[in-house]
Amino acid sequence: MESVPQSVSIKMQQPYGGNGAGSPATAFGPTVTTFVRPGPVPNPPDFVLWSFFNTLFCNVFCLGFLALVFSVKARDKKITQDPEGATSFGRTAKHLNIAAFCLGLVVIIIFIVVLATSFSSLQMHRGL
Repeated sequence: MESVPQSVSIKMQQPYGGNGAGSPATAFGPTVTTFVRPGPVPNPPDFVLWSFFNTLFCNVFCLGFLALVFSVKARDKKITQDPEGATSFGRTAKHLNIAAFCLGLVVIIIFIVVLATSFSSLQMHRGL
C-alpha cells in the first residue's frame, strides 16, 4: 500500500479583528502555509544474517568476517538515512558472502572427498 504525500493548509486569522484600514493582514492577504511530507526512504538490504552465518561456518580467508563488517557498515548507513552508501556497502557484503559461501562449500567438499578416500584406503590396507 503506497502512501501519497498529503498537503496540509493552515489559514491564519487576521490580527486586530477585521479587514479595516491599517490592519497588517490586509496589506499582504491571508497567510497560507503548505507542508508536503517526504516519501519513505528506500530500505536497501544489508545481509547481516547471511554474513553472520558465513562468519561462523564458511569463513575461508576471513571472507565471512569481512562480509559481516561491510554488512554492519551498510546497516549504519541505513540508520543515518544514507541509502546510496548503504546500497554500496550492502552490494560489497553480498559479493563477499557469495565468495565466502562458494569457497567454503568447495573446502567442505574437498575435505569430504579426502576423508572418504583415506578411509577407503585404510580399509584396503587392513584387509591385505
